Amino acid sequence: MIEAQKTWSSQRRRWLTGGVALAALGGGTWLAWEQSRDAVSNDAALEAFWALQLQQPDGSALALERLRGRPLLVNFWATWCPPCVRELSMINRFAQAQAGLGQQGVQVLGLAVDQTAAVQKWLARQPLDFPVAMTGAGGVTLTRSLGNINGGLPFTLLLDSQGQVRQRKIGELSEQELLHWVA
Repeated sequence: MIEAQKTWSSQRRRWLTGGVALAALGGGTWLAWEQSRDAVSNDAALEAFWALQLQQPDGSALALERLRGRPLLVNFWATWCPPCVRELSMINRFAQAQAGLGQQGVQVLGLAVDQTAAVQKWLARQPLDFPVAMTGAGGVTLTRSLGNINGGLPFTLLLDSQGQVRQRKIGELSEQELLHWVA
């Protein structure tokens, strides 16, 4: 009787181990499939991003395509977002340093998910040394298409010179993270 219980316990353990292994394999396969599917949709989202022509706070148009060909740091922000406002001075210092590198430097672009009047007022008090364009409420949808699933702000991307996403961060970016990204 005791020997039968040991055999049953041993078989149950093997079945359980096999089931866990099978579940892990299935989960890994599903994750790989999802990531490959996301890569295809990400390419379409990036092409749509580069095709955008957005209005700047001064009313002029900014064609994102003209920024292609060099690394680009894109920061989605809003005046009503405290972490966004906190990180902007650090991003501005980064933009100033990168501008000194000429064509070797990383370009910086701020995309305001906000109302034009609020951004104009904010920029009058706190000018930035990099271009800012308006996305309005549609900016949240744009961030989602670029990998920000929850649509939270701030959201920052580093695109390489071929226009592909190399880094992304949802939430406030630290100076150390930014320097690590561009190293």
